[in-house]
Amino acid sequence: MNSSPQESVPLKSVIELIGVYRADGGAVGETKYVISKLLGTAHCALCDITNSPLRRRPAWDRMVASLGVPFVLLHLNQMPPDVAAAINTARAPAVLARLADGSLATALRPIDLEPLGGSVSEFSRALADALNQNHWVLKRSTT
Repeated sequence: MNSSPQESVPLKSVIELIGVYRADGGAVGETKYVISKLLGTAHCALCDITNSPLRRRPAWDRMVASLGVPFVLLHLNQMPPDVAAAINTARAPAVLARLADGSLATALRPIDLEPLGGSVSEFSRALADALNQNHWVLKRSTT
């Protein structure tokens, strides 16, 4: 019985994570989102994960601090061109990974975020699964 050695896939370094909400930022954008959410006409699964009705979730901040790479959160009207181009394909809400070569890849899409039910711990598991499936490793900052 011949068996070939299993090829190892090289890991790609993730230097930054970028979450994009399905809402505009700023006072007007956020007020519009809150009203639309109360009326049942708007929903953002990433908003539910990162924020309670009143403020940022402390569990979210702890999880992000444990990653060792920056995790930037952006609204639709705050995206730089490269993020906007990636979100045009992935759709918001989504989480993108900026790889060491500067490219962006989609880590989590709306279909991945929705079933998490606003849970930071479930988000953490989903992110870890995405990193493993894509053969990505977080390049932790040494500073």
